[in-house]
Amino acid sequence: MISGTWYIGYGTKFDEAKLKPLTAGSFYTEPPAVAHFARTGNEPVVLQITGNGPTGTEYFESGAANSAAKPNYESLFANVNGVRLHYLKSGSGKTPLVLIHGFGDDARMWLPLFADFGKDYTIIAPDLRGLGQSSREKSGYDKKTAAVDIHELVKSLGYKEIYLVGHDIGMMVAYAYAAQFSSEVKKLALLDAPIPGVGDIWQKIYTNPALWHFHFVNSPIALELVKGRERVFLEHVWQSFGGDLAKFKEEEKRLYAQSYAQPGVMPDAFEYFKAFEPTDAADNRRFAETKLPMPLLVIEGEKGMNGVLAMQAAVISDHVKAIKFSSGHWLMEERPAETSAALRDFLSN
Repeated sequence: MISGTWYIGYGTKFDEAKLKPLTAGSFYTEPPAVAHFARTGNEPVVLQITGNGPTGTEYFESGAANSAAKPNYESLFANVNGVRLHYLKSGSGKTPLVLIHGFGDDARMWLPLFADFGKDYTIIAPDLRGLGQSSREKSGYDKKTAAVDIHELVKSLGYKEIYLVGHDIGMMVAYAYAAQFSSEVKKLALLDAPIPGVGDIWQKIYTNPALWHFHFVNSPIALELVKGRERVFLEHVWQSFGGDLAKFKEEEKRLYAQSYAQPGVMPDAFEYFKAFEPTDAADNRRFAETKLPMPLLVIEGEKGMNGVLAMQAAVISDHVKAIKFSSGHWLMEERPAETSAALRDFLSN
């Protein structure tokens, strides 16, 4: 593999579930008389074939049989803060709307917002460093540094003042962004996750047995246990903190499982959890000494944070509006219409 991500599987019939992602620097073999299939994603792919070339190859345009519509976004890359960030860009509005994903998904979680919000905003949805199609890095998984990545991306695109939304770990990054660049964030929305280090409630959250994966990542064999079982580990997270799981589409789960099965992604994802204590907690306690000046929206699920994030938000801001849905943690999957409506109302009023 020279560049991009190539998805390869073996069998006589195309099966999305059997696809394995191959990134730049990796290789695969085509054993004689063994049928295989492959596909690309949204980015260009360059690969080098050695030996005898493939025979009997058939090529299909994605969605050709169904005349699929052209995506309403661009898949782009930017070199900022020493990181190659992948991001999705959509819309033509004057004001930039930055959307930050969390663990268990990637920038694609925000796709349901693009058509509607793109009329009034320019949407920028990055993959966090180390995740999705962004570059794998040896360090920088504290939320303060991840926030600087995205701030540098925003600057490189010619923007300064933004609206900012984050979910899960992306919510933690969004808070770190707003705390460091408070004059540049017009409005902030934090979706269903705790803020490490903020308030007396933090230690109760961090030591909650239901959140054992916060600590599992520190095991010397954690990655060995998860390797090749990324879908199983993600299912634990999706199911344990979900409400209406029927709304979480199997196609989306397969795509995210493939994304986290890419070499280096799960190790980098674990680094985000490892940074909660002591690094993120210490940074956030310092940030919280100065309250945020911008309007702040909190959206939680009853089977998610269930009011705890609103308690933490009251520590960091005097301008909080809190909403709670009858759902789990996965707001964009379980309650997309309600989440979209709440964000639109908050950002436009």
